[in-house]
Amino acid sequence: MLGVDHPVAVKLIWRARLVDPATKTGLINSQFGGMVPDKAVFTVIGVGDDILANGRPNVELRGRLRKIPNLRNAVSVTAIYVQTIGTIWLALRLHNPVAYIVAFLLMGRAHAQILAMMHESVHRLLFKNRSINDFVGRWLLGYMSYVNSDAYRHVHMAHHREEFGPDEPDLPLYANYPITCASFWRKLRRDSFGNTGFHLLKDQFMYMFGTEKLTRNTQRKIFGSHLAIFIASIIFVNPWVYVLLWFLPNITVWRVMNRLRSIAEHGGLRADPDRRVTTHSVNQDIISRFLFVPYNLGWHIAHHLDISIPFRSLPEYHRELRKSGYIPDAYEYASYFKIWRALRSAI
Repeated sequence: MLGVDHPVAVKLIWRARLVDPATKTGLINSQFGGMVPDKAVFTVIGVGDDILANGRPNVELRGRLRKIPNLRNAVSVTAIYVQTIGTIWLALRLHNPVAYIVAFLLMGRAHAQILAMMHESVHRLLFKNRSINDFVGRWLLGYMSYVNSDAYRHVHMAHHREEFGPDEPDLPLYANYPITCASFWRKLRRDSFGNTGFHLLKDQFMYMFGTEKLTRNTQRKIFGSHLAIFIASIIFVNPWVYVLLWFLPNITVWRVMNRLRSIAEHGGLRADPDRRVTTHSVNQDIISRFLFVPYNLGWHIAHHLDISIPFRSLPEYHRELRKSGYIPDAYEYASYFKIWRALRSAI
């Protein structure tokens, strides 16, 4: 996820298409479509079903799925903070190496939770009131994980308008799959050692001193918020709490989670009107949902078929897609381990 502002968004999209910040490799010889399913596995949807031929819900089903539960979403945002603060408090209370290691890993999950919920606000599906939706998305979610939700909305909508299209912001993440095991593990090592996160945050930090006013001011809000949190941690808790249990998990643990989730969504696919050619479908298990695809983020084909359906309705929509035959067994991967194995199956 990018943390930039509107005036520089297009430039960063183009830069992202050209260079992977972790590897410094470009897309000149990149290949797409190596993981596209055989068309023979796709079922033709019958007329009159709740699911239309293109996979979208009919009017009646769409109306039921698009309801936004304000109160439940407010509870979910609050719960993220309660879990995060509780995890840090418990680690400090136990004060042993195992507790700190577990807390470090769980803080990567906390960033995944925050940014999954920010993603919901970006689609304006978190709260019905737009002002509340955007305020929470900025200050309570995006900024807390170094992301400007307004700028992210700008580039993310380009992703939804045309996956693998000319303005797709994440092409380097999806290119050249399947790759070799050695290449796969090299990417994850770079992420886990902080290379990817450090380079992205370094560039973002420098925008505070740029000439573009909106970009400069927004980055100052983001880093100013974190400076205040850092100072508060020094005064009230411990000078290392912010660094070890918030900053470092973001540029290491969460970056690994982000890559694994992203390639499971679109790795090795290509542009096509059929969303089953642009987006993978992976069976959701409780461990994966707990660790790195919270808030139904893993039902990604359903999300791409109708981006106006809130996260709480995606499992029901996915069930209807399965029931209709739009998502057959041969198309859906049985687990994340199976799709990651396929993604690293090149010889």
